[in-house]
Amino acid sequence: MKILLPVDGSELALDAVRYALHLLRNGLQTGFVLVTVQEPSFMFEMILAPDAEVLDRVTGAVGSRALDGAQALFKAAGVPVESEIGSGEPAPTLIEMAQRHGCEAIIMGARGMGVLRSALIGSVSQAVLHASKVPVTIVKHAEADLAH
Repeated sequence: MKILLPVDGSELALDAVRYALHLLRNGLQTGFVLVTVQEPSFMFEMILAPDAEVLDRVTGAVGSRALDGAQALFKAAGVPVESEIGSGEPAPTLIEMAQRHGCEAIIMGARGMGVLRSALIGSVSQAVLHASKVPVTIVKHAEADLAH
């Protein structure tokens, strides 16, 4: 079994990682795939970048930073983890990544938006929840420390 863990470097995403590690410590036998999705480059970014290689390096650097905190949690726990940086619209890209990696579930952080704004523009977590063919667990911001 594999579980997809989308992260963006936020504390909400790290809450989902901590929850996943909590499940592992309590007997869940699974592997994890940490992923982050970088939004497509805007036209002005493509024009300002000297070449495609520079644009790819910048996108990769941003993606790597988004993974850093989650990778550190896995390292501290002594748990191996796969990771990938994707590019595209976040929700469909996350669903595609879960399918490609053979993930049987997705655990992700909740977005801290109000109900009205969420209804108007939609959130990545809601879009993944509604479109995914595998179970999706949305982790709210943790008040208690699950690390112990």
